[in-house]
Amino acid sequence: MAGESPLFTHFSFYKLDIRWRRLPPELKAKGKEEARLVLEKFAGRFAIHPYSLTGIRGDVDFLLWKISDRIEDFQEFATAFLNTSLGGYLETPYAYLAMTRRSKYVGGHEHEGGHGATAKLEPEGRPYLMIYPFTKTHEWYQLPFEERKRMMGEHFRIGHKYPNVKIHTTYSYGLDDQEFVLAFETDRPEDFLNLVEDLRFAEARKYTLRDTPIFACVAVPDFRALLNEFG
Repeated sequence: MAGESPLFTHFSFYKLDIRWRRLPPELKAKGKEEARLVLEKFAGRFAIHPYSLTGIRGDVDFLLWKISDRIEDFQEFATAFLNTSLGGYLETPYAYLAMTRRSKYVGGHEHEGGHGATAKLEPEGRPYLMIYPFTKTHEWYQLPFEERKRMMGEHFRIGHKYPNVKIHTTYSYGLDDQEFVLAFETDRPEDFLNLVEDLRFAEARKYTLRDTPIFACVAVPDFRALLNEFG
């Protein structure tokens, strides 16, 4: 849509040091309260969506999906969050920066499943979020635009088969190592599994250079519920 301003988005994945769980309960309670206050303060300025990966992956424990019109918001938040006593026990194994924009392949085509039809980014709060960085091969960009658009049309048609999967496409050209960050909200992980399997047979698949690591995230109702997982 004309006139839409692009947004920045940042996916920060955190790993909690095992030494945190060995602390006395009173110190953990104090650290969690400090962290909660910081999270709630910054959530009043821009969107912060918490997700748990505890017990799902061995290298990360939770995700904070942040959306703002200022990249500096992410820096200010990280400074405050990591300077809490809980923050001293956190590492960030993965972090992805991207922006919104309208897809050049969509044209006038829009539907409930997304596909970057606008520069908006509005998470729906579904219980599961699947995320991965994505980069295409150099050969993809040497193809004529109409050829690329035709193959992307196949992608859109496959996506139509899974209306319960909401796709958020964000762009990282020049901002980060990947070209895109793809985030898929769903009520049923099996729908996403079937969607990805179908996309494996799409013609454009041969132009994929990288689409890992993949993160399966579980939504939590609020920051307190997230922090309560930390013991």
